[in-house]
Amino acid sequence: MVEARIRVIYGDTDQMGVVYHANYFRYFEFARGEYFRARGGSYRDVEREGLMLPVVEASIAYKSPARYDDVLLVHVRVSELKRASLTFHYDVRREGAPETLLCTGQTVHACVGRDGRPTRLPPVLVALLQMAV
Repeated sequence: MVEARIRVIYGDTDQMGVVYHANYFRYFEFARGEYFRARGGSYRDVEREGLMLPVVEASIAYKSPARYDDVLLVHVRVSELKRASLTFHYDVRREGAPETLLCTGQTVHACVGRDGRPTRLPPVLVALLQMAV
């Protein structure tokens, strides 16, 4: 598991002063990038190999709202690794005592080549991701 820290900016909130629901997907994306970096790789490295990991499914269960200037802790881990796809799981919490669970979610990613066709996850990427499965 990797923890990414994000401070909510004013532009992330809606008229009610809470984080707009779709922004959590941006936080997930940020955490995925941190996940790769924490394991010695990057998404850019994946693209250099001619591969992409598009999101093919995404879900969130909201528990409590985040607000402007909150510091969010996004915990991300790989929960499933298949031949040509992987699933990330996320817990988003408000930093503080006690930490408050704000939402949980997951994204499923297909491994595709530059032509957009599904392809096997390369061994180097599997090894990087298996460190946490």
